[in-house]
Amino acid sequence: MKPLYSLLVIVLLMSCKEMQPLEVSMREDVTLLASDSLHGRQTGTSYEILAAGYIAERFKNLGLEPKGTNGYFQEFSFKDKSDPHGNVNYVSKSDDSTITGTNVIGYLNNKAENTIVIGAHYDHLGMGIEGSLYRGETPQIHNGADDNASGVAVMLNIIKNLKSVNTANNYLFIAFSGEEMGLLGSNFYVKNPTIDLKKVAYMLNMDMVGRLNNEKTIAVHGVGTSPIFKQVLFANKGELNLTEHESGVGPSDHTSFYLMDIPVLHFFTGQHEDYHKPSDDSDKLNYDGMEIITQFILSIITELNDDEKIAFRKTKNESQEVPAFKVTLGVVPDYLFNGKGMRIDGVSEDKPAQKAGMQKGDIVVKMGDNEILDMMSYMKSLGKFEKGNTIKVTIKRNEETLVLNVTF
Repeated sequence: MKPLYSLLVIVLLMSCKEMQPLEVSMREDVTLLASDSLHGRQTGTSYEILAAGYIAERFKNLGLEPKGTNGYFQEFSFKDKSDPHGNVNYVSKSDDSTITGTNVIGYLNNKAENTIVIGAHYDHLGMGIEGSLYRGETPQIHNGADDNASGVAVMLNIIKNLKSVNTANNYLFIAFSGEEMGLLGSNFYVKNPTIDLKKVAYMLNMDMVGRLNNEKTIAVHGVGTSPIFKQVLFANKGELNLTEHESGVGPSDHTSFYLMDIPVLHFFTGQHEDYHKPSDDSDKLNYDGMEIITQFILSIITELNDDEKIAFRKTKNESQEVPAFKVTLGVVPDYLFNGKGMRIDGVSEDKPAQKAGMQKGDIVVKMGDNEILDMMSYMKSLGKFEKGNTIKVTIKRNEETLVLNVTF
């Protein structure tokens, strides 16, 4: 119970009006949010409410105004999550069989005309709800350090660095609930906003930003949602290597704002073998890398500080081009790889790739008769095969080219 005791002590200290603002590092934020005592922060549980309380006290300590519907909090109750962008059934909290999530919302009011929304979801998979990739028989806590205590910690670090600078805009900070169940918290917010969304200049989202690699590669999604974004990103990238994605639609909360015709950017340091597993723990994060990402995002905000509202542009929904899969190779793709082919970042046990001899770091360049140029061509190729097919897969391993037989 020590982590929970420590969390409650810090919350108590931050609640004391006579205390000076308490300095909390990103490492401490992640360690607390991803502690076993919070049982994986599953939406609607008492553990998520504890996490929400901690974030609200951090907002208060950092000088943000409450901007929820109940202080810093905005509750939403729901039954059906089948369509997070239209058909989700938000209901009264008094209804039976409902789940209640809690967004945490704070406001930095510079008395400006427009507002920038900065968000990160804080919920995770609890003891292993739908979406978990853990295959053990005994339930285990999914702490979600990278997914997404890392994004919350970077958001809090941004708040600390934004006080009294870049004052041409207001800033709305949202820790979203219900992301893992279908972007429910962000979807509810844009339908029930606590500020005028017509006054939102753009939205920035951080989801899994805790594993910056040695090449300092970060994926940025939504680059095409405003004509100005690409220029600003590359002018301020510093030591980072950027992998850019045009679409404003993706599996995180920026999507909800893009669908309201708001320019968005989503930051992501890549998937890994601990994704949606109990092993996503705080000691595996790159905290120096999270500071680099913080400064990168701050430099973007600074660059756009005097631009008022920036132009919005619709983008092609890349996810609509991906066919349904009847088979799986059983690998974790390296989503940050921008060379030719699809680089493997992890290989699952007892799956076709492992049985064929594929390894982490291999680059798939051909599947059957299909050339693999990038992630999209890999997914399109995979959609052409059925269970029982045996195909030849060409890979590059270091300087060697290998042809392996893969049976789905």
